[in-house]
Amino acid sequence: MSVLIDPAEFAGKRVVVSGGTKGLGRATVERFLAAGARVVTAARAIKDTIDGVEYVQADLTTAEGGQAFADAALERLGGVDILAHVVGGSASPAGGFVALTDDHWLAELNLNLLATVRLARLLIPQMIERGEGRVVHVTSIQSVLPLPESTTGYAAAKAALRTYSKSISKELGPKGVRVNSVSPGWIMTEATGDFLEMLRTANGVTVEDARASPHTRLGQPARPQARLPHRAAIGRHLDLPVESEALDLVEIDSRSALYGHVPAAVGVQQRA
Repeated sequence: MSVLIDPAEFAGKRVVVSGGTKGLGRATVERFLAAGARVVTAARAIKDTIDGVEYVQADLTTAEGGQAFADAALERLGGVDILAHVVGGSASPAGGFVALTDDHWLAELNLNLLATVRLARLLIPQMIERGEGRVVHVTSIQSVLPLPESTTGYAAAKAALRTYSKSISKELGPKGVRVNSVSPGWIMTEATGDFLEMLRTANGVTVEDARASPHTRLGQPARPQARLPHRAAIGRHLDLPVESEALDLVEIDSRSALYGHVPAAVGVQQRA
């Protein structure tokens, strides 16, 4: 089952998306914007902007950058209804666990875990005060299916984010703030292309060989004019109840658009 985007689905909603200038983050921004939301996003470098989107230049791997983004979002929007954490990635080298220095580990944790933790701490309290809010954390298939050659640090950070999301969902649900996590499979973005090139160089294979892994079947970040799965269909497709605090969209997202599932996760009810 699929439906066209309702341009009023998120009309009037104030949405913050982290890392919304490239790849999955940009597609998520476009999806919310197409559904009528006001959107603010941040990245270290702002380029190829989208009309109607507010941008904040900030390094979310630092406490100072997170504070600057949160302050700007609250000032421009007057509050935040939906917080979508999409920022993430990895620049660690290949070579297994011994190749990862303390600096590599700290970089992975700052980008893939602490950037989210800091923004949640800064922006969720105003949701609690209103008694309503929605939070979506994008984790990764690698939180349960890591690639030991090159992504141990990234996978560990995303697994920690998954646990963090589940924990705060239990704390915040009774206060009216719904927290869901989305675990996407492989989506072909610029960052994925860079990662495949790194695997090619490290292992002496072609990019096609690097893509041939059963865990690297690549989907595409679609655009708002595409047809999307209805939010209720997600639970049925995965044989999961719709009222779940975590959406493990490993198989769905390896074939289709993540940006359809971040907004969909906003509407998924949590288990008590």
